[in-house]
Amino acid sequence: MQSIKPFLQRYTALPESDWQAIAACFSQQVLPKGALLLEEGKICKHLYFIESGLLRFFVWKDGTDITKFFTEAPYLFTSQQSFTNLTPARESIEALEDSLLWQMSYEDANRLLALPSWNTFVRKLIQEVQYLTEEILSEIQTETAENRYRKMMAENPELLQRVPLRHLASYLGIAPQSLSRIRKNLLPGKRT
Repeated sequence: MQSIKPFLQRYTALPESDWQAIAACFSQQVLPKGALLLEEGKICKHLYFIESGLLRFFVWKDGTDITKFFTEAPYLFTSQQSFTNLTPARESIEALEDSLLWQMSYEDANRLLALPSWNTFVRKLIQEVQYLTEEILSEIQTETAENRYRKMMAENPELLQRVPLRHLASYLGIAPQSLSRIRKNLLPGKRT
């Protein structure tokens, strides 16, 4: 739980009394590799903080799972529409690695909005998530899969080693064979 406090402090000043109230609302959850944290169609009733591990958000389309994005530690997340509106989730969340999570109930997350520090944190985090979502959508619409892969190589090469090829290809919107070709073409000494 030690990584939650510095994460919150990246967004807002956090008086000790506020931190104590926030910390009291989190409970630990261990999610083994391959387990689903949330299944499409179920209501997401928790806000989560990932302390260690890696998660994949995905949707089903025509019998195939399509990766929307990955969440790695440390980060606070939820199925935003489902959690905010208490409606069935449109996505599933799967652990790609053994993951240590901290969860907070919908009721506690909303009750804590009375704390100025939590309110500021939530507002800034929502803005950040909206920005990241818009960036992903823009890249999907304007960049090739190869350019998106190059960007991932530059910005987060470790993630590329942790994500199975099929999920990475799905995220990029291409077949695993196409991703293999892209990776081969980007090997040192190869002309691109």
